[in-house]
This record gives sequence, C-alpha cells and structure tokens, in this order.
Amino acid sequence: MAVAVAPAPLSETAPVGLKEVQAPVADDLEAFRQHFREAMQSRVRLLDTVVSYLLKRKGKQIRPTLVLLSAQLTGGITDRSYRAAALIELLHTATLVHDDVIDESDTRRGVASINALWKNKVGVLLGDYLLSRGLLLALDDGDYDLLHITSDAVRRMSEGELLQLETARRLDMTEERYFRIIGDKTGSLIASCMAAGAASAGADDETVARAKAIGETIGLAFQIRDDLFDYDAVGAASVGKPVGLDLQDRKMTLPLILALDRASDADRKRIRRIVKKRKKSRAQTDEVVRFVSESGGLAAARARMEELAADAASEIRSFPASPARDALVGLCAFVVARKR
Repeated sequence: MAVAVAPAPLSETAPVGLKEVQAPVADDLEAFRQHFREAMQSRVRLLDTVVSYLLKRKGKQIRPTLVLLSAQLTGGITDRSYRAAALIELLHTATLVHDDVIDESDTRRGVASINALWKNKVGVLLGDYLLSRGLLLALDDGDYDLLHITSDAVRRMSEGELLQLETARRLDMTEERYFRIIGDKTGSLIASCMAAGAASAGADDETVARAKAIGETIGLAFQIRDDLFDYDAVGAASVGKPVGLDLQDRKMTLPLILALDRASDADRKRIRRIVKKRKKSRAQTDEVVRFVSESGGLAAARARMEELAADAASEIRSFPASPARDALVGLCAFVVARKR
C-alpha cells in the first residue's frame, strides 16, 4: 500500500549521474546483460557478426534500468524481471535498427549504423529477428502479461511515427497533437518499462497502472529534452545531432509550437513559410532557431519538461522509502539535466 509523502520540488534534488541512478540495480543489470546476450544468440554466422557489433554498442541501458528499478520499487526483482528487461531491450533495439533504415541514417550516436555497414536488407532482417526473439522470450516462459504490455507499446510507437509523418506533410501541428505523438513514440515505451517491471515483481493491477502512468510522464519529459537539443548548439553537438535537424525534416516540436503561439501574425506567417520549405539554407534554419529562443518558446518548453519530471518524481515519492525510490527520483532529475 502506498505511503503518502510530502512532495519536494525536483529542483531540490541533488544532481545525479546515470551511474548513481543505476547503483541500486548494478548487479542486476549484469544479470540482465547475460539474459540479453543469450536471447540474441543465433547459429547464422552473419547474424552473429551483426549481433556482436550491436552488443558492443550497449548504450546507457536506461530502459532495462527502469524495468529493474520499478520491480525493486514494487515488490522485488525476480527472474521475470530480467526477462522483462531483455524483452523490452530487444524490441527497442529492433525499432532503432528499423528507424535507421527508414531514415537512411549512416550513424547512430556517432557510430556507424547497421544499414551503413551491412546495407538495408540486413538492417530490416535484423530488426525482424530481434522482434521475433523478443516474442519467443516471452512466450517460452508464459509471460503473456509482459508480452501484452510491450506489444501495446510497439503498436503505439508505430501509430505515433505515422501520425508524425502525416502531420509533417500538412504542417498542422498543435500542442495537443504533439503530446499525443510523443506519448505514443516515446512515452509508451518508458511506460512499458515501468509497467513490466511492476508486473514482473507480482504487483497488483492498480500498482502496475500507477507505474505505467509514471513511466509515461517520464517519457514525455525525456522527449521534450531531446527536442530541446535541436535548438541548442552545445546539447545537439553532444548527441551527434546538428542544430535544426528536426526543422530540416519539417518536424514541429514543442519549442517551435509554443514560440508560434506567442508570435505576432506576421512573424507566425514568416516562420511557417520557412518551416514549409523542403530545403532550408543554414541562414534560414538559424533564423528559426533564433526566433524560438527570443520569443520564449525555448524557455516555455523547458518549463513544461521540468513540470512533467517534477510530477513524475512526486508520484514516485508516494511509494515507501527505498534505494529504488530514491534512484527513480534521481532519474527524473537526470532526464531534464542530461546533456545527451
């Protein structure tokens, strides 16, 4: 049963790095990695070569961390928790591989992408293989509840991507639609991490739903932080992303939406004309970036991100005190303060 705790502002949380967030589940993350490696094994030499390359780029492993912390928060880590973390990481990795093929990306986080090294056909087939391994991992052990949680997230991610494509063609993005898109694209997967972790620990349906809602809120803040990088030269460089990349793709994210809401009719028309262009000069991109900053759109988006992260931290504090609870509150602070 949840214990009511007086919420503290997120700004009062001491800054933490990802290493501190992962500390309560450091040993469990090592056990997860073993499950993950075993789940990706294949008897096909080419597939093993590509998978080995993927495993060397393990990344920050935020999602497995969330699964394990959620399990620890709501009942305790079990073997199902490791499978839940591996299932989500398999599905997440599959979507990243497919995204690189769709976007024709040569790099991911500054490292050559799978499709750049082995071409699109291998990239598509690898993504399909990872999806199938995730499904089998859940089915072989009868983890139908975990499969339902993650499958719903994949459905929402696909719908979010398609809605964003549809909106980019028409350039009719509203704040409401933006939050629907990022809720589906990013919030759903983070929500599934928290929900799967709680379910793997044997939590009741109400607790699983609470964990899922917290994860969705964290995911919204996480995506807004990513979108802010597009208007921040220092932040964008640290994630290997040029400033204005979203603008080049005609993606209208929260900083721009809020800036346009505050603009005069003349400025709104001028900026929309630039955004509509399929190809923009560096000067035009810089003009939009400057407009977003000077109009207050950047500050307003940052405030919205911090509010969401604070809401998630407040909900997490309603659980009984534990290292996992503290780590998850720290993760909320990390999400808004991260540089990459």
